[in-house]
Amino acid sequence: MAWLIHNTITNMARSHLTSGFDYLAQVAGFPISQRPIDYVVGVSSYGRALAVGMLNTLIVAAIGIVLTTILGFTVGIARLSSNWLIARIATVYVETIRNIPLLLQLLFWYTVLRLPMPVPKQSFNIADSIFINQRGFYFPAPHWGDAAVLSAVALIVGVAATAFYVRWANRRQEATGRRPPVLIVALALVVGLPALVFVLSGSPVTLDYPALKGFNIAGGATVGPEFFALVLGLVIYTASFIAEIVRGGIRAVSYGQTEAARALGLPSGKTLRLVVIPQAIRVIIPPLTNQYLNLTKNSSLAHFIGFPDLVLVNETVMNQTNRSIEGIAIVMSIYLIISLVTAAFMNWFNKRVALVER
Repeated sequence: MAWLIHNTITNMARSHLTSGFDYLAQVAGFPISQRPIDYVVGVSSYGRALAVGMLNTLIVAAIGIVLTTILGFTVGIARLSSNWLIARIATVYVETIRNIPLLLQLLFWYTVLRLPMPVPKQSFNIADSIFINQRGFYFPAPHWGDAAVLSAVALIVGVAATAFYVRWANRRQEATGRRPPVLIVALALVVGLPALVFVLSGSPVTLDYPALKGFNIAGGATVGPEFFALVLGLVIYTASFIAEIVRGGIRAVSYGQTEAARALGLPSGKTLRLVVIPQAIRVIIPPLTNQYLNLTKNSSLAHFIGFPDLVLVNETVMNQTNRSIEGIAIVMSIYLIISLVTAAFMNWFNKRVALVER
């Protein structure tokens, strides 16, 4: 390592190349199509451009993990269905999708989502508020007022209260055998409380509607076909692996557990949800963590379809600044931190659901 560092510094000095991270404060001169935060060409810095790319990567990873978990569990359970047709459809899905390279699937979905769409002048128009064309999905953009922070605080309070209530409900069920209503209370706290605060604070939000101007759509918010293609490809591909993990986890639970639940009169749905899955989750979580990490890292393939994730934005920055080593170091560090945080959370959750011998 010392030799590599010395050799790199020597060669950079011989080629009159500068080093350091001061370039992050310089003004960036390239546009970014997908911007979750404010970014202005010729005004914002390279550091802010990298922050936009990092947020795009995090958004894709977060949405992808949620959707791929839902789809993976659904397909995995469907593979064990007693219905012959459902089980065979799930099997064909798994065996087909996981044996096609992810990059090809991303290119396929990008082509499928983009080519059939009309040009902006002929956009699909829904109530003069939503436009769909080759360049993306346009919808009204909310602009929050100062009082909107109260709704955000109410949401945080609702989530925390829901967590405490669920723990209390679990203890109550263990003590009495009866489970208090959880879903209704959770919806009231997480959805109803912020909505009530939002209304009482005067609905502090205005909408910026998109409109057709010339040959393009102006105003509102935009989500490009690249984003949809990336999320769709990652979710469908990763879910095929999660489905097999779920199927294996359920198979690892003794069939005697199912027979005992049925002997108590539990229907199939509750047997699966209350007896089988809670035991299978202990087998599912460790390999499931690997799939979450793979999904996050596979999102770096986004630059092949033009989505401005961290890798694509960093490549543009490196081309303009000639700071390749620094740029690669930044990207590697960010992906490492994301992966370590994800793994740490999943390991904590795994310990929470682990069986404790007494």
